[in-house]
Amino acid sequence: MLKIAWSPEYVLPLPPNHRFPMSKYEVLPQQLLHEGTINESNFFAPQPLEDEWILLTHDGDYWHKLHNLQLTPQEIRRTGFPLTRELVEREIRIANGTVQCAVFALQYGIAMNIAGGTHHAFTNRGEGFCLLNDIAIAANYLLHQKLVSKILVVDLDVHQGNGTAQIFRNDDRVFTFSMHGANNYPLQKEQSDLDIGLKDFTTDNFYLSTLDLNLKNLINTVQPEFIFYQSGVDILETDKLGRLSVSREGCKQRDRLVLEAAKHNRIPIVVSMGGGYSPNFRDIIEAHANTYRLAQHIFF
Repeated sequence: MLKIAWSPEYVLPLPPNHRFPMSKYEVLPQQLLHEGTINESNFFAPQPLEDEWILLTHDGDYWHKLHNLQLTPQEIRRTGFPLTRELVEREIRIANGTVQCAVFALQYGIAMNIAGGTHHAFTNRGEGFCLLNDIAIAANYLLHQKLVSKILVVDLDVHQGNGTAQIFRNDDRVFTFSMHGANNYPLQKEQSDLDIGLKDFTTDNFYLSTLDLNLKNLINTVQPEFIFYQSGVDILETDKLGRLSVSREGCKQRDRLVLEAAKHNRIPIVVSMGGGYSPNFRDIIEAHANTYRLAQHIFF
């Protein structure tokens, strides 16, 4: 069964002019239920994550300040969100959603988080709409529990997974792969184990052939026992922040390459949603929904 982390706490009110599309976390589950891709039994609602698992990834001082709403104004501006108790609660639920997804993926082959993919969170700070790095937290959970010994992070959001790269910079148990817009945020990139920076206006053919070649090579050379997939849809040509020119069908084929590679090689995979900022809200929802449709088709 496809297990999907989702909770009403994933959706928070933001200022009307805020560019982060919070409503997609409410609309996407409704769309998937309406079309029959999933039913209510696929969902589970994560509880807040215990501090001990957060502290395997994030510095104690940073977590203390975040948890107690004591970030400085500059630190708050860097995250892009107004800092509230509800926001912190949301973050620790999302992180636990990805942790629980990792456990479900070991059982079912795949699990998915309606939110997450918060790859701009570093050990000691948040930025770019990311406060806690859910992928890193879940990866460290698996390693600490000795459930796996080698993990591959496949980050295909249009923005480099800079926080994830920093967190695992000196940890050879986790291989970080980020394929992103070379000229996009963040201006100052971190060094992943493999970075592929794409030129502005990269189209389907080059994007997909580059991904296919590198993904196959990584699975052969890294030999991961687990994959975390950041499936941001801000690679779309319609995305106002993306600067790439990948079609919705190309984005779907991207997901197919990753999911089929995991299935074929019997590697458990967790999918976190990542970004998407197309002006037409339907473009965001349809691209994200395709990821879930493919997961059901390929794995179940």
